[in-house]
Amino acid sequence: MSRDSDAAEQLRASWNVNADAWSAAVRERRIESRRIATDASIVQAVLARSPERVLDVGCGEGWLARVLAAAGVEVVGVDGSPRLVEAARQQGSGIFHEITYAELVAEPEQFGKDYSAVVCNFALLEEDVVPLLSALRRVVAPDGVLFIQTVHPWSACGEAGYRNAWRIETFSGFEQCFAEPMPWYFRTLASWVDVLQTAEWQVTEIQEPLHPDTGNPLSLLLICKTNVAVV
Repeated sequence: MSRDSDAAEQLRASWNVNADAWSAAVRERRIESRRIATDASIVQAVLARSPERVLDVGCGEGWLARVLAAAGVEVVGVDGSPRLVEAARQQGSGIFHEITYAELVAEPEQFGKDYSAVVCNFALLEEDVVPLLSALRRVVAPDGVLFIQTVHPWSACGEAGYRNAWRIETFSGFEQCFAEPMPWYFRTLASWVDVLQTAEWQVTEIQEPLHPDTGNPLSLLLICKTNVAVV
């Protein structure tokens, strides 16, 4: 097994091990960046398009699905962590399915198609995301929109430098006890543009939610439409 495969497998395993701690951190709004800017940014961006049906890819414990459902949107959430999907189901306000990204790539339309919007909110953490992004073109409506929110590469590069590479999240800044570190793939802005072009998505808008005090970017929000017809 390659180093990249090992990291991707550890990433998937960490979500199950850390599911309870992550759910508590999200529901108790203990993550500052989410509390002050990024949660509201993705909600506002999606609702501004008045979608009827949304596919929430990497839905986690379902917070976004609950907010969108409360606004009258039909939401289907998918996630590869059985413990996070169960946590989402317990809260209701959406339809949730346990499925890995590889399974979604193999059969993208199994939970329907013609979604007004597809959302990947801090959910694209693996190195090779092109197959998934390509598959999502098959489920979005012709005039539908893809939303990707991720860490801002200029703020998140840290001491490791501004280059594509696997990184390790230790959760040291979180109050909850996270049992396992989480590998994640850092991607430059140019790399994001490249993978989206390769997957035949066109970036139509870029938003950069800012910290209200420092003015530094807290996330990168890419809004895309498919640039070719899917047959």
